Amino acid sequence: MTDEQSVMRIVIVGGGTAGWMSAAMLARFAPPGYAITLVESETIGTVGVGEATIPAIRLFNDALEIDEGAFLAATKGSFKLGIEFAGWLEDGHSYMHAFGTVGRQLGVLPFRHFWARGRALGIAKPLAHYSANELAARTGRMAIDARGPGIPEVPYAYHFDAGLYAAFLRDYAEKRGVERIEATLAGASRTDSGDIAAVMTNDGRAIAGDFFIDCSGFKGLLIEQELKTGYEDWRHWLPCDRAVAVPCEPSGNFTPYTRSTARAAGWQWRIPLQHRIGNGHVFCSEYMSEDEASAVLLANLDGKPLADPRAIPFVTGRRKRIWNRNVLAVGLSSGFLEPLESTSIHLIQSTITRLLTVLPGKHIEPAVVEGFNRRSAAEFETIRDFLILHYWANQRTGQPFWDRMRALELPETLAQRIAEFRAANQIQPATDELFTEVAWLQVLVGQGLVAGSWNPIADRYPQEELAAFLGAVEKACIETVRPMPMHIDCVAALCGAAAKEKAA
Repeated sequence: MTDEQSVMRIVIVGGGTAGWMSAAMLARFAPPGYAITLVESETIGTVGVGEATIPAIRLFNDALEIDEGAFLAATKGSFKLGIEFAGWLEDGHSYMHAFGTVGRQLGVLPFRHFWARGRALGIAKPLAHYSANELAARTGRMAIDARGPGIPEVPYAYHFDAGLYAAFLRDYAEKRGVERIEATLAGASRTDSGDIAAVMTNDGRAIAGDFFIDCSGFKGLLIEQELKTGYEDWRHWLPCDRAVAVPCEPSGNFTPYTRSTARAAGWQWRIPLQHRIGNGHVFCSEYMSEDEASAVLLANLDGKPLADPRAIPFVTGRRKRIWNRNVLAVGLSSGFLEPLESTSIHLIQSTITRLLTVLPGKHIEPAVVEGFNRRSAAEFETIRDFLILHYWANQRTGQPFWDRMRALELPETLAQRIAEFRAANQIQPATDELFTEVAWLQVLVGQGLVAGSWNPIADRYPQEELAAFLGAVEKACIETVRPMPMHIDCVAALCGAAAKEKAA
C-alpha cells in the first residue's frame, strides 16, 4: 500500500460556520494519517444569521484552546445569560429561559417542588427571583466565574458575528494543516458501491476523498442531491417557513441576553453585538407576506438599519439519515430548527463532536452509522418538542396563527411530558438531552402551565422553614449578582486584555 493509499482523506464541502467548525475540530483532534481538505467558493453566500449560542459553545472553544478575550475581540462578541421571551404567553407578559440553576435542591428533592408548595401557600415569589442568571441579565451585569453562597458557577454563552467566527476558525484550521480549495462544485462521482468518490468542480477538477462532510447548507449537495437521503418535514408542528434578517446600529442597553418577541405570525429576535444588533423576523407565510414581515421588523429596530432585509426561506425538519454511506451532513444540510432557543450552532458542534467519538477509518461500520443516526434523530426530536411547547402554550387569542398553534396535535413525546408536569410537577428529561429539567421548568411556568401538585416529601418542612429556605435562596442570588460589573465593562476588560497580550 502506498503512502497516499494509507492516508484517510476527509473532504469538507462548504465553509461558513459549519464547515470551519468541522475543520477546526478535525485539525485539533484527528490523528496523524488524516488529511483534511475544505472546498468552498467565496462567490456563494452563507445564511450566517446564527449569532446566539448556548453554554456548550464554551466547551467547543475550550477544546480548541481558544483564548476567550481574543475570541470575543475577533468576533465582536458579547455574553449571553439567557433568552427573554416577550409576549409569548400574551402581550405585555415576559419571562426568561436563563442558563444555570433555579433555586437549589433541598434534601432529595429539586427546588421546583418546594417552590410549587410555597406558591400554593402564598409565600413563594415568581420563579425569576431564584435565578442568579436572570437577575444578572435583567440588571445588565456579567462576570466570569461568578459564584455566591450556595450558588454554583453562573453559566453563560455568547453572541457573536457568525461570519467573523467562521473566519477566526478558518485561520485556526489552516494554521494546523487544513487545506482550503477555492472552487465551485458541479457534482460528484461515485464508487462502484455507491459511495461518493470525489466532488467535481466547475473547472473540471476532481477532489477525491474517503469520507465527506456536507456543509453545503439547505441544498445538501451530497447528502440530498447526490444520495437522495430524504427529508422529514415538520411544518405541521412548526409552520414558520420564512425569516427576514437585518442588522442595525447599536442603541439602548447592551444586554447580556437574547430577546425573542412574539409577533402576529411568528417572532422577532434581537442579538446585541459590540458593533451592531442582529435582528430577524421568523414568520409563517400562510399568515403574513414577506413585505409585511419586513415592515414589522424595520418598525421594531433599536437603531438605524445597516442593510436591506434579507429573506431566508426554510423547511423545518431533518434529514432521514444525517450520516448516509460515506457522507455526514453538518449544519443546515442536516436539517433546520428555527433559532428560537439558539440551537443551530450547537447542532453543528454536537454533530462534529459525536463524529470524533466514532471517527471512521477507510472502512465504515454500518452498526456505528445506525447508532449515530439514532442519537442524532433523538437530539433533533427533543429540541423540536421544546420549540413546539413555546408555541402551543400561548394565550394570544384572536390571532389566527397563534390560535392554530394552540390547537396543535402534539407529538406523543411532548404530550406525555406536559401531562407529567401538570399532574405531579414531574420533569424527567433523558440524561443526554440538551435541555435540562430547569430549562423545561422555566418555559413550562413562563408559558403559564401550572403543576397540580408536588412531591409529598416537601410537606415535611414546616411553613416557616420553607419560607426561610426560599428567602435564603433569593438572598444568595442577590449576593451573587451584587458585585458583578456591568456587561459592557466585562466585555471591554476581556477584549482589552487580549489586545494588550497580542501587542506584547
